[in-house]
Amino acid sequence: MEQRIEPARALLGELTVPGDKSVSHRAAILGALAEGTTEIEGFLEGADPRSTLDCLAALGVEWRRPEPGRIVVQGRCGTLVEPSRVLDAGNSGTTARLLLGVLASQPFHAVLTGDASLCRRPMGRVVEPLRRMGARIDGREEGRALPLAVRGGALEAGEHRLAVASAQVKSALLLAGLAAAGPTGVAEPHASRDHTERMLRSFGAQVEEASGPQGHRVQLQGPAALRGRRVVVPGDISSAAFFLAAAAALPGSRLRVRRVGLNPTRTGVLEALSRMGGRIAVERRPDVAGEEWGDVTVEGGALEGVELGGELIPRLIDELPVLCVLACVATGETRIRDAAELRVKESDRIATMAEELGRLGARVEALPDGLVVQGGGALRGATVDAHGDHRVAMALAVAGLLAAGDTRIRGAECVDISYPDFWRQLDGLRR
Repeated sequence: MEQRIEPARALLGELTVPGDKSVSHRAAILGALAEGTTEIEGFLEGADPRSTLDCLAALGVEWRRPEPGRIVVQGRCGTLVEPSRVLDAGNSGTTARLLLGVLASQPFHAVLTGDASLCRRPMGRVVEPLRRMGARIDGREEGRALPLAVRGGALEAGEHRLAVASAQVKSALLLAGLAAAGPTGVAEPHASRDHTERMLRSFGAQVEEASGPQGHRVQLQGPAALRGRRVVVPGDISSAAFFLAAAAALPGSRLRVRRVGLNPTRTGVLEALSRMGGRIAVERRPDVAGEEWGDVTVEGGALEGVELGGELIPRLIDELPVLCVLACVATGETRIRDAAELRVKESDRIATMAEELGRLGARVEALPDGLVVQGGGALRGATVDAHGDHRVAMALAVAGLLAAGDTRIRGAECVDISYPDFWRQLDGLRR
């Protein structure tokens, strides 16, 4: 699919974005492991969460969809069944890594795979600590890449120190720790998104957190029995970020995003937009199941280049592609560092954004752990490629709104992974 984007004068109106992808995955998985029924409202009906539901069904989990956006999961009290087929995570790294943590404790054999893109993404940083807990995992590249065969069983609790903050790795270890006797601790140099910790608490697990000069540490006391509950999934701020960024860069824009997640480990994009001069207003609502949410309003205006790095990066890692786009039209230089994690996403987002923004006339230098963008220039329409990466496709759509002339995005269908309604909503807001 090739999508044509015309320049926009402004974005005006309000919208509600789809449910948070991270929360949707975790709610389905914890509901499957819990006792009783878990009802999930606002579940994201994109390709990635569907991959999680499909894998859970193969593991004996019954779920139903009474109506769009509402999923009911019947828990299995921590005991799944051996699958009769290979578990296919599709393009979803979250599905693959979190299920590795779940499968590590199950007393059977399972094989987990994914599409060509996911089979290129690193799994070793999940596999190695799970092996130390007692899981038997084999696969390509000595277990560092999918497909992976898992022979689960009794696990040992212990302490894990991550070299790079990663919510997916941390979550896999905590899920494995549910079945281990004693405390499972995970230490990170910076706090990564904490949806798993919040949801584990709301399902009845004992989880503690502490931050200090050496970083952030979370500990789960196992074994832990979970209880099913009602979960309300807020709007995904990573999806909202594309609209918020476009509105911030288009003078005359005024856009309100309703019922969006405001978890502090995910709101780095709002801080970055504010640093760049974006006019942001936040109205918070009462928490639901441990997750913060509310309404965000942005007005367009002039932006300035900034430096983004350190502890902020884990809080906006998925929003960096669209922030690179804003940097192209901001005044001065923007430097992004400490973001080597971008190299191992659905695409190498450092190389991809440098290449595709270059086609639009931007001056972007790729670094090993980030990018340097010289702002103040004018983007011009061109044909660009999404590289099979949904966030790259949507970031390039924002670039097309800001460019002179039409922009054509090849491979735009990958947006369905997280935001099937993106193109329609974008058309409804542009002026």
